[in-house]
Amino acid sequence: MPSKPVKPSKEADLLVAIQDALYSPTAAKAARTLSHFGEHDLGWLGVAVVGASVDKQRRSKWLALGAGTFAAHAATVVLKRIVRRPRPNDERVKIGVKTPSQLSFPSSHAANTAAAAVHLADITGKKWPWLLVPVMMLSRNVLGVHYPTDTLAGAALGAGAAKLATSAERRIS
Repeated sequence: MPSKPVKPSKEADLLVAIQDALYSPTAAKAARTLSHFGEHDLGWLGVAVVGASVDKQRRSKWLALGAGTFAAHAATVVLKRIVRRPRPNDERVKIGVKTPSQLSFPSSHAANTAAAAVHLADITGKKWPWLLVPVMMLSRNVLGVHYPTDTLAGAALGAGAAKLATSAERRIS
């Protein structure tokens, strides 16, 4: 059962501004694709399995990617149940995808992607994976399922989880 609309806030205003600037049918379709990829961390776990299967030299790093993104996802699930912040519910916000829960803080998709970016940067020795993070964060805002602070917190949590996982992988290897 949907909750009743809440009084507009500055963060809801910012979310509406993001949607006004970026929302289009094409952007929404791309954001939904990212949403499906990141759901329950399945996309990143798939990347980890494929990477570990084909890149035997760096198998432990690919497995750490899977562990790091899974840990980030699990942490967000726990925090959502503690914080219990409802998803955006402002009549001005377009909702572009269904979600498995009505809890918003922190964003699991942003956490998973930030964790993956840390690991991919470690694996490749490049900085380009960090570009994935703002793309996923904005996709969650375009879809209207997270406030900007949800995605910022998720990204920070994911990066932290991945740093722990990469440190553990280095100690074990």
